[in-house]
Amino acid sequence: MLYRLSIKLLKLKNSALLIGFAGFVLIASTLAYLLEPDTFESWFNSLYFVLTTMSTVGYGDYSPATTAGKVLTLFIYVFGIGLLSLVIGKIIDTVAEFHRRRETGQLRYQGKGHVIVINWSKKAQYAVEEILTTDANIEVVVIDEMAKHPYDKPNVHFISGDPSSLEILEQADLVNARSAILFADARIDEPTLVDGKSLLLASTIESVAPNVHTTVEIMMEKHIQNFRHIKVNDFVLSQDAVSRLAVRSALNEGSVDIFTQLLSRQRGADVYEVPIRPEWKTYEDAFLSLLRQGATLIANHSDMTINTKLNEPIPPNSKLFAICEKSGSSSIQNQS
Repeated sequence: MLYRLSIKLLKLKNSALLIGFAGFVLIASTLAYLLEPDTFESWFNSLYFVLTTMSTVGYGDYSPATTAGKVLTLFIYVFGIGLLSLVIGKIIDTVAEFHRRRETGQLRYQGKGHVIVINWSKKAQYAVEEILTTDANIEVVVIDEMAKHPYDKPNVHFISGDPSSLEILEQADLVNARSAILFADARIDEPTLVDGKSLLLASTIESVAPNVHTTVEIMMEKHIQNFRHIKVNDFVLSQDAVSRLAVRSALNEGSVDIFTQLLSRQRGADVYEVPIRPEWKTYEDAFLSLLRQGATLIANHSDMTINTKLNEPIPPNSKLFAICEKSGSSSIQNQS
């Protein structure tokens, strides 16, 4: 009978088991207090007695004096200890199942303002590390078809599945994401097929969440127009950056270190967006104000010629960028 009862208890849902455990404790505590009010003096003391008995601690500061109280204690011994062990086992199983599902990418992400990284590779790992270096509080969601979490860190969530699937994108909460970075699939050898898959994924992302900023790695320059057609925000030519940096190194010795600093926030200065202040009327106003704070104004959107037209007014909807240290960026942001 006890064996069959234990089998049935094991099959109970966690919620039902917890309700049953709470009910057992409350009923046993109430009976103990009703049977021996002089021994326990209060219902809380009887609750304390029941829990210490079930956990096999048994401090001995309270003990039943009547036969009825001792019979109830025997009942708690037989059933209560087993029930508590079952509850603890269920809790351990639930925690283990949670970690298993997290590791295998089966949990839905719940949050906002996160960055989604699609298709895992060494470049994707560097990107995640750079994101976390930039802001340790940013949450990153990695989507890939591999079976195990590729980068198990506290702020990195993993979802396993086809990133072109609407269900997988919903599981990553794409609509509430801050941005999405789509890397070329390194498991495909043919560059045209790689860009074809990236184009499919990018078009799916844009159809689901057109307001999410999307950056795509492209293998072949001739495919840029296709990505512009689906309104991808930014794209990076996979081999182009390496080739251009190599040429800079060959023709201008020492210049590569400058580009390296701008590409990484782990050391040196970086490019930051600068909030426009009401008192800035012209580019010169902004340039001189930022210069006094240790920053150099370099561009408005992608226009890097603004230092040749300092007397011109700053147009509406401008987006100014400056080069400065991270500490200088924080100061500029606080004063805006």
